[in-house]
Amino acid sequence: MKRLPLEGVRVVEFAHMVMGPTCGLVLADLGAEVIKVEPLEGDNTRRLTGAGAGFYPIFNRNKKSLAVDLKSQSGREIVLRLIDTADALTENFRPGALERMGFGYAALAQRNPRLIYCTLKGFLSGPYANRPALDEVVQMMGGLAYMTGLPDRPLRVGSSVNDIMGGMFGAIGILAALRERESTGRGKLVRSALYENTVFLVAQHMAQLAITGEEPPPMAVKKPAWGIYDIFETADDRLFVGVVTDTQWEVFCREFGEAELAADPRLRANRQRVAERAWLLPRLAGIFRRYRRAELEQKLEAIGLPYAPITRPGELFDDPHLNAGAGMIETRDPRGHTFKVPGLPLELDGERLAQRSAPPAVGEGAREILAALGYGAAEIAALAAAGTIALP
Repeated sequence: MKRLPLEGVRVVEFAHMVMGPTCGLVLADLGAEVIKVEPLEGDNTRRLTGAGAGFYPIFNRNKKSLAVDLKSQSGREIVLRLIDTADALTENFRPGALERMGFGYAALAQRNPRLIYCTLKGFLSGPYANRPALDEVVQMMGGLAYMTGLPDRPLRVGSSVNDIMGGMFGAIGILAALRERESTGRGKLVRSALYENTVFLVAQHMAQLAITGEEPPPMAVKKPAWGIYDIFETADDRLFVGVVTDTQWEVFCREFGEAELAADPRLRANRQRVAERAWLLPRLAGIFRRYRRAELEQKLEAIGLPYAPITRPGELFDDPHLNAGAGMIETRDPRGHTFKVPGLPLELDGERLAQRSAPPAVGEGAREILAALGYGAAEIAALAAAGTIALP
């Protein structure tokens, strides 16, 4: 790709964990220069283990690191000079944290009226605005955990879905503000939040209640919209199969030699097949058990019916589709271990967005950043010796 869409845009990132770094990742992959401002010892996310071990390497590629002591006057001056050159700033710390340090929107907008300031929090404006939040907190209070689990056992979704989508909405807001700034010359405050993102995700279920008057049950015990939309046992494994239109039903019956089902007047329309699921699904289960999974996949692929194997995340490393072209990107973790991760799920003119640089080591990029701000080599060395900045 000769030129990326956001080349020339500078973003200063005060962010950790997932939500803020996701916002920066989207902008960085699209070509923005994203400078991650972090403590001298580095973002705590670098040191997470267990379920958090993947956070830093996944969400911080294509960025630079400026590790600086914001409690020192010289450190604050470095960051303020950097912000004066920025197009956007992102932050996802507790409400009021950056304001207390002098890096709130009101103060920075006075210095740099063109600055777009994106704050990523638990809640938008309202009674909950100052509450702390986590992805699991908002999944519980926003109805998503209820819709994912069983009626008496709410269950969080198996990914940091609100953190990731909240970061994406933050990036969308920044892009809109950049477009508006072309005509106004001024930046603005952008907010994105976990709770409202969760509610947006369950809006379809809210609308279902409003329209039908029926409380939607969790997806695990759902009243389905389609007659065949289920996981079936094969001779050796399992497979999800969907037959969601009347045309697909005709194709299924023809290609599987089920003339009796095709002629059954109770099954002609999808709404009828929904009503007959109690006996229809066991009948279909018997059909699918005649095939090994690979055979069934091949047959469904050939006739164009939706299907999916039940895949674990670790199996995706070898997925032939993901590995075609530049779908998987080699990156590294803070210990230097290299592995492949999925790229941003976008194509621009048929090209995937590449990794231009791996997630930075603590302070990687600081010399370049400070030199561009007018600091000489001797000044940079002195700042490092004084403990104001960290260099790799």
